[in-house]
Amino acid sequence: MEASAALSCGAQTRVSSLPGGREEKSPMERKVYMDYNATTPLEPEVIQAMTEAMQEAWGNPSSPYPAGRKAKDIISAARESLAKMIGGKPQDIIFTSGGTESNNLVIHSVLRHFHKAHASVGDAAERHRLVEGATPHFVTCTVEHDSIRLPLEHLVEEQVAAVTFVPVSKVNGQAEVDDILAAVRPATCLVTVMLANNETGVIMPIPELGRRVAALNQQRAASGLPRVLLHTDAAQALGKRRVDVKDLGVDFLTIVGHKLYGPRIGALYVRGLGERTPLYPMLFGGGQERGFRPGTENTPMIAGLGKAAELVTENCEAYEAHMRAVRDYLETRLVAEFDQKIHLNSQFPGTERLPNTCNFSIRGPQLQGRLVLAQCRTLLASVGAACHSDQGDRPSPVLLSCGIPAEVARNALRLSVGRSTTLAEVDLVVQDLKQAVARLEGQA
Repeated sequence: MEASAALSCGAQTRVSSLPGGREEKSPMERKVYMDYNATTPLEPEVIQAMTEAMQEAWGNPSSPYPAGRKAKDIISAARESLAKMIGGKPQDIIFTSGGTESNNLVIHSVLRHFHKAHASVGDAAERHRLVEGATPHFVTCTVEHDSIRLPLEHLVEEQVAAVTFVPVSKVNGQAEVDDILAAVRPATCLVTVMLANNETGVIMPIPELGRRVAALNQQRAASGLPRVLLHTDAAQALGKRRVDVKDLGVDFLTIVGHKLYGPRIGALYVRGLGERTPLYPMLFGGGQERGFRPGTENTPMIAGLGKAAELVTENCEAYEAHMRAVRDYLETRLVAEFDQKIHLNSQFPGTERLPNTCNFSIRGPQLQGRLVLAQCRTLLASVGAACHSDQGDRPSPVLLSCGIPAEVARNALRLSVGRSTTLAEVDLVVQDLKQAVARLEGQA
């Protein structure tokens, strides 16, 4: 869809069915979804690809008869589509159940590789010099998704690894490259920093980090130290901006289907899989995915993910332009409606962010984000990451890390627009928020 065409579309009036077969048009009953960072609907082309795979490619991909060969061909085509979307090679793509598995697989693999490499060093003095204390060390930042943070915290609790959580800058919301590199130790085996934050939309400086880690690895090689591997979770960035693994300079990249209008499976890019970059399976069974991720492949889901990737490759610039125009209009309308009461939590001077994400607070003692959403009759959104939806009125740790005051962060709402969000829908949402705030303030 071209951005200009999408922007010109008005909000459709919801038609509700009444007893006796009568229909009543009620614009105020219309729901407007603005939580696309939590999940996205399936594109019609994705549904079609999945349906065809279920009907025509039901065979086991490892079987030689036509339905099996058809399934295998679909999986190969999807792998090529994902590789093209990120500028990588098909042989470097492994299908997984989703982002959580991909992220855990990276951490598991690097930990295993550290111990295997350490055990293979023969001279005791050299072994001590290579990995001081023989404790693998990970570096990440304080605003990562739980599927990175919690596995690393678990390793620390089990006393099998050390982890440095680098604070993000309160000036730009980013994990600064200098701060990340300053945390690297002789025993550092992995640096993992997300490509874009799911709550603020802030883009992390991964290309610069990739260049600096590559230079650092040259120095480490000269000193006999092991290479530091680099991972980025690209779940939020894919489908909203161009992503190229060569520009990023990463060894691992996480792909999540349901963030880019695909099904709820994922993939992992591994640069030079099994040769340049190690990967160790967490599961053992058949030889699927070359043994790195065994289990009979879920052909329909993989077909859908491949089609979603294909659409991103073809239309990413149009998607990005449309979402940016709608998001910017949303922020303009919020400022116009709420004036000094509004605080845009995700705007940091000079910092690039996702084109669709708007994190803001409406100041007021009774305007906590959860309460405002509960009063909204049109808007469907969240106060932050969907996986933190049970935290009540506690302010987001991500916003606090970015320097947002607790009393402001407690009122935060995260609105994330999508490919089909219209300006008319933005107007409906702003009006809905205005009325919700008036109701809450009237109760005080």
